[in-house]
Amino acid sequence: MRYLKHPGPVAAEREQSARCRATPLSLRLEKGLSANSAITGALARAGFSAGYVHLENVAISPMRYVIPAASPDDSHVAWYSETFAPEGIVTIERAGVIAGTREGAPFIHCHGIWVDEVGNRRAGHLLPHEAFIVEDATVRACGIKGANYIARDDAETNFKLFAAEATGQEVAAPNALAATIRPNGDISVAIEAVCRRHGITQARILGVGSLNEVDFDDGRRVASYATEVFIDDGHIFTTDGRLQSQLDVSLVDLRGAIHSGRLMRGRNPVCVTFELLIVAND
Repeated sequence: MRYLKHPGPVAAEREQSARCRATPLSLRLEKGLSANSAITGALARAGFSAGYVHLENVAISPMRYVIPAASPDDSHVAWYSETFAPEGIVTIERAGVIAGTREGAPFIHCHGIWVDEVGNRRAGHLLPHEAFIVEDATVRACGIKGANYIARDDAETNFKLFAAEATGQEVAAPNALAATIRPNGDISVAIEAVCRRHGITQARILGVGSLNEVDFDDGRRVASYATEVFIDDGHIFTTDGRLQSQLDVSLVDLRGAIHSGRLMRGRNPVCVTFELLIVAND
């Protein structure tokens, strides 16, 4: 397994998870607001402070985003590129968003693919306070109760990262897990371990994160030690008595190239973090 040495001490707990209740939603994003305000505001109006949002065909202007880059020093294993600022209206083709709380305020973490006015297709990490919704849009989401994603200073990676935490709020019939995965473990194996621990045998897997290089199950390999990833289609299921995850993802590498495919189990270690919402099948 590929391994990245992060600057801080290795945390003993490699996965954090909290049981919660997930509710499917249709959210209206208001034009004129930053992506952060539009998404977290729509969630709040629906009665939620955390969850997962799927963006599709959402018009953005101005658009601001970054892609993974080498760290300028040894304080992090990787960093962010300069800010990309395409002109005109950029359309988010599809993107994944984890919504939670940072420094006491609503905050989102968004990775996605977008197309600019002249047809250039790009991908990366959306800058949530600098990218603005230019047309009202309706998007699909899951709001959660009983858990939240709270941004904490992480000693191991030296980043401020979302951590999945229970809120202490009792919820009836929890049907989901909020989870965050630390570096260097295979993402598929980690998801299976979390689900096994909580007795989940069939579920949808939603989320965003980063991987250290990528091996797809068709033999393709992305030789980029830092990537920005979102899950296009993810499932956990049981085959012949064995719990198994299946993850179809899209990602951008250090060169800005976009890749999509199904991950090979056991060959895709987390780079910095992975944030997940695992929703059990009815």
